[in-house]
Amino acid sequence: MTDQGSANSAPVSGVAGRYATALFDLAKEAGAIETVEGELRALQGSINGSDELRGFLKSPVYDRAEQMAVVEELAAKAGFGALTANFLKLIASNRRLFALEDMIRAFAKLAADDRGEVSAEAMTAAAMNDEQIKALRLEIERMVGKAVNLETRVDPDLLGGLIVKIGSKMVDASLRTKLNRLKTVMKEA
Repeated sequence: MTDQGSANSAPVSGVAGRYATALFDLAKEAGAIETVEGELRALQGSINGSDELRGFLKSPVYDRAEQMAVVEELAAKAGFGALTANFLKLIASNRRLFALEDMIRAFAKLAADDRGEVSAEAMTAAAMNDEQIKALRLEIERMVGKAVNLETRVDPDLLGGLIVKIGSKMVDASLRTKLNRLKTVMKEA
């Protein structure tokens, strides 16, 4: 399955890719890419903020009717438009809620590709301030020659430094990786 949004980028694939591509195509046809992307971003924020919701989405214990009822209520409370609400109902009906977060990421990638942006993710040991995020985004934009949609995450296990993923490429400048390399070299000596 290839990405319908952009011929020059890595395709989105699998269950999440197929559903995200279908939603993207419908959103593009309706002129609602930004709206749907915003609603999905808000939904991801809700998932990130609720272990209970994340557990519900991943759990096979709930039957189709329970899943449908929860996503309908969630969509109504969040004020999602018909496109996003119907999408959530469809994936609940097809018992694919377990892949929702992957679908959200795939949709965001398709939307960024459509705008000519590159998606990048930066993981750091400590939270970066706005100035640091801006500087990192500008440096990545300079490297790739395109606008960059940068997502940041904190992973205290890195100890220090950062890991930047741009598409399928990764730059690992974390202290954890450097220490592991040093440990390997010391064992060989």
